[in-house]
Amino acid sequence: MGMTRKQRQSYEGVAVAVPVTVPYVRYSTRTAHWFIGQALEALIHGAGLKKEQIDGLSLSSFSLAPDTAVGVTQHLGLSPRWLDHVPTGGASGVMCLRRAARAVQAGDADIVACIGADTNHVDSFRLTLGSFSSFARDASYPYGSGGPNSIFAMITANYMRTYGARREDFGRICVDQRTNALGNPNAVFKKPLTLDEYMGARPISDPIHLFDCVMPCAGADAFLVMSEERARDLGLAHVVVRGAIERHNAYSDDPVMVRGGWLRDRDDLYAQAGVRPAELDFVQTYDDYPVIVMMQFEDLGFCEKGEGSAFVQSHTMTTDGSFPNNTSGGQLSAGQAGAAGGFLGMVEAIRQLTGEAGPRAVPDARLGLVAGFGMVTYDRCLCTGAVILGASS
Repeated sequence: MGMTRKQRQSYEGVAVAVPVTVPYVRYSTRTAHWFIGQALEALIHGAGLKKEQIDGLSLSSFSLAPDTAVGVTQHLGLSPRWLDHVPTGGASGVMCLRRAARAVQAGDADIVACIGADTNHVDSFRLTLGSFSSFARDASYPYGSGGPNSIFAMITANYMRTYGARREDFGRICVDQRTNALGNPNAVFKKPLTLDEYMGARPISDPIHLFDCVMPCAGADAFLVMSEERARDLGLAHVVVRGAIERHNAYSDDPVMVRGGWLRDRDDLYAQAGVRPAELDFVQTYDDYPVIVMMQFEDLGFCEKGEGSAFVQSHTMTTDGSFPNNTSGGQLSAGQAGAAGGFLGMVEAIRQLTGEAGPRAVPDARLGLVAGFGMVTYDRCLCTGAVILGASS
């Protein structure tokens, strides 16, 4: 029998601090190593630390290959006593945090740098597809399935048939996120988006159109994990971890993905945090495509399965709306810097809860949820996770 929630150690005493973004650029000839180095430097300066005080490193990157986190320690002159390489893409931010939190609680590391970073040069997309997985390399890429657009077109079409969702419903998500992005200086997209523009955009892979797709770019996002006591000693604005979950290969019997692992573990998440979904001030959903955002609204308990369309029709998802979602603009409007996409919601949540969100601040935010989602195969993604963060008292 597994441990009950009461038997399992909570995340009490863990702080998350120093949200860092290495500004996104559409293309770059620099390597992932450069973006990781920039993020590490910003973490050190932001915390007022010496590099030697970083004794843990948790890293996610696609374009770092063939190197892994251990190679980065040599490149950047680190000597951590705890090291992790987390190859779960869009779920990596949540999972890096979970592992780093446990390392800090166990005393295996005092200060852990969690970094997601990737470059994006002209040939990056093809190289990523070729090395993404043996499934992608052998079973889909050779037959003309050129990446996630066609995969998520199938998932989106299946969801629309099953639950009656319409393109306009997905459009509301995209339009509101673009509005949020206008308050984010790091966002790739700087122009407002209307629902008419969304509906009239050129098709990419039916039923997916242009604004359903993220903009690949280069960049990095990062944060530090340490004890609350250490964060206070350093004088750092920080947030606390109220609860966290992850799940891999959930609902493998579903012919095509219509739900994710959040559904299996959300009761545990809210029990850890001691809150109900309605008490959250904002959510940062993983948004590689709007259909996945809608699934998270359902699977995280904000509405019932199949009611995602009605939910977005009855809510405004802007920072000043009734249900603030992806307050940075999310990947759909801020950009997707590879594995850093799994960190975007984390750094944004920290900024919201520490008063660093500027013009896109959610009023009086004290509690937020960040969800992760990653590693797509033919008809589903395999990794899901979520964390609830709270403002420090």
